[in-house]
Amino acid sequence: MSLDDKYRYMTETPVRRLVLRLAVPTVVSMVVTALYNVVDAAFVGHLSTEATAGIGIAFAYMTFIQAMGFFFGHGSGNYISRALGAKQYDNAGRMAAVGFFSAFIVGLVAAVPSLLCLRQLAELLGAPADVVDETCNYLRYIVLATPFMMSAFTLNNQLRLQGNARFAMTGIAVGALLNIALDPLFIFTFGWGVAGASAATAVSQLVSWSILLWGTTRADSVHIELRNFRPSLWYYNEILHGGLPSLGRQFFNFFAALTLNYAAARYAEPGFEASSVGAFAIVTRTMMFAFSVVLGFDQGFQPVAGFNYGAGKYRRVRDAYVFAIQVTTVLLIVVSAFGLVFAPDVIRLFRSEDTVLVAIGARALRWQCVAFPLMGLATATNMLFQNIRMTFKSTLLSIGRQGIFFLPAIFVLPRLYGIHGVEMAQAVADICTFLLSLPYAIWIYRKLSCMEARTAVLSTNDGEERPVDFR
Repeated sequence: MSLDDKYRYMTETPVRRLVLRLAVPTVVSMVVTALYNVVDAAFVGHLSTEATAGIGIAFAYMTFIQAMGFFFGHGSGNYISRALGAKQYDNAGRMAAVGFFSAFIVGLVAAVPSLLCLRQLAELLGAPADVVDETCNYLRYIVLATPFMMSAFTLNNQLRLQGNARFAMTGIAVGALLNIALDPLFIFTFGWGVAGASAATAVSQLVSWSILLWGTTRADSVHIELRNFRPSLWYYNEILHGGLPSLGRQFFNFFAALTLNYAAARYAEPGFEASSVGAFAIVTRTMMFAFSVVLGFDQGFQPVAGFNYGAGKYRRVRDAYVFAIQVTTVLLIVVSAFGLVFAPDVIRLFRSEDTVLVAIGARALRWQCVAFPLMGLATATNMLFQNIRMTFKSTLLSIGRQGIFFLPAIFVLPRLYGIHGVEMAQAVADICTFLLSLPYAIWIYRKLSCMEARTAVLSTNDGEERPVDFR
């Protein structure tokens, strides 16, 4: 399929069918990405509570890797999507190179000092004294793989946003399956313990990176070539507009994980700090796994919105947006109902021997399930704004959940209710995020309807649809 063929495919295929075709592989990609963390937690849970807590502490650093990878991936990918919709193929190729190589360089810069100061990094991330060693053991290989992991997230998002979600899924899925196979081998057979889980993740991510990079050489993909790496303020400005919402979201995810680690340890019963941190580590990874379905579906609708917004087909953008809200809300209701009923059983899958950990984890999981269905509208609205370059609105919604609302909740509620306040903080933040997103959702729906009507008038006057000049 040539890029011209892809243009016709993205702008003429019925919207719901197109969103589903792109969303299914993207959902698989996101679920598989989340599976890295869940699988590690499941295997490490058989070692000790301290090991479980250690990978929970290290999760904050992995959130930083995702933040930068998504920043360059979404920033460059959203531009690429609109450029392909406007048939600006040369600009798309240069942006792809700038996004990929920039992510790799930033990963190198981050890895060197982190590796040299590994113990200090673990303490900074909130590791209690009895968990520092296990945190360092897990961090070591993750830090070494930082440049490849960061640029792999960039590649995955670039491929997805140009409509190659199926191949992006393949690259991520192969790595995840390899991780599942290597985890027991490295952890138990080789006797590497928690470091084995880290090494398995690093090797698997390197394999995914290689497959995704090879995918950019296909005829229906924008090629990444070193000669196109011409960084300039203009390109980074475009990346900033398209990636700032993701950076804000992921940065506050990082900061939220950091404060959650501290709060879980501080408000735990004396002597049960590791159990408390481990419980929230399991809940965080479980909810991320569940939420990955929603993120995947919404990311599947993003290229549909980007192509058609660039082509001036605003009704298709609006229809894709409404469809995304409907599907994700139903999915979240089903997932939340399951979580409310089976919360203790879910936590026991990871660490059944520690009854304190199970009790805290079950309560926290149920609290989050109460407000979880509200995230369907909030997430779709956020991603639509990001995709069509409404940077301020998207950034505001991006930082709302884990920044504007979660951080005050995690500071205030535990002071009032102790560990129970830590358990309910995320639910409170999710309700507030929905209330913030609702008026924006109504506004963008009406705006797209007005743009559709204006385009119809122009088409009637001169017989030709006019795409947006987004540059």
